[in-house]
Amino acid sequence: MYASSAPQGHRLSPAPPSSSSNAGRAGASPPVSLLAPGVESDPFPLYRTLREGYPLVRDELLGAWLLSRYADVRGALADARLGPVRAGPGPACRRLLEPALRAAAERTAYVLARRMAGRREVDLVAEFSAWLPAAAAVAALGLPWEEAARVQEWCRTGPAHLGGSHPELGGLLRSHVARRRARPGADLLSVLCGARVDGHALSDETVTGLAGTLLTGGGEATALALASFLANLLDHPAQLELVRARPGLIPGAWAESLRRDPPTHVVLRRATAPIALGGTTLPTGAVVACLVGSAGRDPFRFADPDRFDIFRADPAHLAFGAGRHFCPAATLAGLAAECGLRALLDVMPGLRWAPGFRSAPQGLMARAPRRLLVRPC
Repeated sequence: MYASSAPQGHRLSPAPPSSSSNAGRAGASPPVSLLAPGVESDPFPLYRTLREGYPLVRDELLGAWLLSRYADVRGALADARLGPVRAGPGPACRRLLEPALRAAAERTAYVLARRMAGRREVDLVAEFSAWLPAAAAVAALGLPWEEAARVQEWCRTGPAHLGGSHPELGGLLRSHVARRRARPGADLLSVLCGARVDGHALSDETVTGLAGTLLTGGGEATALALASFLANLLDHPAQLELVRARPGLIPGAWAESLRRDPPTHVVLRRATAPIALGGTTLPTGAVVACLVGSAGRDPFRFADPDRFDIFRADPAHLAFGAGRHFCPAATLAGLAAECGLRALLDVMPGLRWAPGFRSAPQGLMARAPRRLLVRPC
């Protein structure tokens, strides 16, 4: 196992020692806060320290209890007592969504890729991964193309950051839903307006909610995940060539990238009732920080967890939640990854890093490379 290497300062408070699973190791100092200087640039030493000696610990600076082991994080993400509780669309709704999303993601990916073809050097973040998810969702729903820029900005900043809601989004969608009710077309929003699930038409609230989830889910989190996915493959050219030759490997490669480098390393949940975790009962209102970035690198769950391996048998990532909290935007994210990579490899057969460039992930709550400089051919 790894030795503790967390920097000093900004300490945490370990859970009461009456719980053997919570107590720090004998002679070990409590680890630092997630918000301490330096942690954001490289959180993995702290994650190791937390998993080994502090699986449940109070981060006073963050104001939350930290969970760092895979089994604990997965259990917390699936626990109905830890909100927010978001009911995602059922299988019937997902079957309505996927064909239109796939067609839109494929079409949008090729448009973006062809704009970069033939150039000497391009930034895949600025010109591809930052645009593809939101633009694909806008195209699938049949919204005007210029809405893609607005949606992207809403999802980068403010309440819509990483899948929240934006005060203007509901109004925008309600006006489009009303028009589709009156004059339906062939787009996904019209399909949802005319759909019947279990014999009942979808309400305006449900249609607006599904469309909003796709738009915000097609924002920052999916764009970050796509950037990390491309970086992982470019960092491993032999695996990139295997994916090029065998496109059926793309879903496994995507899942492995989400395990190793999820777009959101810290998912906050609030207890809606007293809840026992690791022998400690947390009160109603307690904030629990599920360290998804740590869980994906837990050696108790994954062999050689720091390695990127597209042939890993069971990546079992938690990037889009678990149980009833599983994010419905995961469908769009997976399609953006698959269609986006196919388009890039088709249009840019010599895709590789620009000379001297190496990607550098940034952030903690939202983590991914902010630049991906490549040679298209």
